[in-house]
Amino acid sequence: MAEQARVSAESQTAAASSTAVSLDFRKRTRIGESVIQGFLFFCGAVSILTTLGIVFVLGEESLLFFLDERVSIVEFLTATSWQPAIEDFGIIPLINATFITSIIAMVVAIPLGLGAAIYLSEYASARIRGILKPVLEILAGIPTVVYGYFAISFMTPVLRGMFGKDTVQIYNSASAGIVIGILILPLIASLSEDALSSVPRALRQASYGLGATRLETAVRVVVPSALSGIIAAFIIGISRAIGETMIVAIAAGAGPKNFDLSQDNLFGYVLNPFVAAETMTGHIARISGGDLSYNSIDYNSIFAIGLMLFIITLLLNILSRYIVRRFREVYE
Repeated sequence: MAEQARVSAESQTAAASSTAVSLDFRKRTRIGESVIQGFLFFCGAVSILTTLGIVFVLGEESLLFFLDERVSIVEFLTATSWQPAIEDFGIIPLINATFITSIIAMVVAIPLGLGAAIYLSEYASARIRGILKPVLEILAGIPTVVYGYFAISFMTPVLRGMFGKDTVQIYNSASAGIVIGILILPLIASLSEDALSSVPRALRQASYGLGATRLETAVRVVVPSALSGIIAAFIIGISRAIGETMIVAIAAGAGPKNFDLSQDNLFGYVLNPFVAAETMTGHIARISGGDLSYNSIDYNSIFAIGLMLFIITLLLNILSRYIVRRFREVYE
């Protein structure tokens, strides 16, 4: 018996040794994965280097603008007249027009985009969703220059018919803002729908089990649960609206809406969306296509405006990341 036990123990030890030898946990080099990893690293590096290059060019050329003795940073940020020809460099009128068109765009895009997202996520069947979502996203593939001519040839006559030709000018911020809202509607709808679809089905079932209707479940359960993603979609939409160029260049106007702080009804004039106004992107598109001398103050002002756009977009992205972290819901 002792001999059999010894032989059995030796066989078990040998089997364990052979098993230990056969298991090799060392990392093995796989050429295919290494190539893919290197390619992905290259893509990321190119993206980062491109961003750094853009920042460097904007900063370098903007520095030349602000170092000019005719330019004051305080005047640039606070003055209410932008006329480089007479050395007025107040960016407030350009920012004002940009924000007016962007706000109008968001007023159009947020309710329509969120409503479309709720319908696609909570009401539409798989067949209808498969039809409507590609149709909605077709709007994102239309060239923006087409949207610009749509704004001036269709939306402006509609607004003039509703509010009067004396009230609505041919070039105005309202028509440009409405069409920008149509442009960014697919972006907001798609991102919001993805956020709503990521909410666990168990939350919906629990709401239905308590007797809630489909609308109550969507508004009181699903939307609050996906709030961080929805707000992030809104902020991305705002960034897209602020950076839009062709629509505002064609439909909004070709001159800054300067204003005098001493004039009557200044508040109404500044916020009037039915008059011509030039946004930051529209101004860049207009004067960059003209006869500008290299390293002139007009030429360098383009980069100063571009740097301001970059800073605004960066702040919006930082706000988006904060909101996502602050209101993010983690489900297990």
